[in-house]
Amino acid sequence: MKRYFVYILGNNRPTLYIGITSNLIRRVWEHKQLVVDGFTKRYRLTKLLYFEEYLDPQQAIQREKQLKHWNRAWKLGLIGSTNPKFLDLYSSLI
Repeated sequence: MKRYFVYILGNNRPTLYIGITSNLIRRVWEHKQLVVDGFTKRYRLTKLLYFEEYLDPQQAIQREKQLKHWNRAWKLGLIGSTNPKFLDLYSSLI
């Protein structure tokens, strides 16, 4: 069964980026290697700070859109609720 992930990347500031993927390990690796042109490469958003897993792609897309409309404080609060030290969670996936 295919899985979908909504994820939040950041840097040390942290500047935040919200994305969606069906392969979280590969996608975060691409961000870490700076092979993805655009916002994440420009701001070096390489730390996986938060993620959620879904089985239904429409639910994942809906959640991504919801989080993108949240204000910064709410996003930081969401991250802090499960990752209070804002650690890079990527190593826990591999």
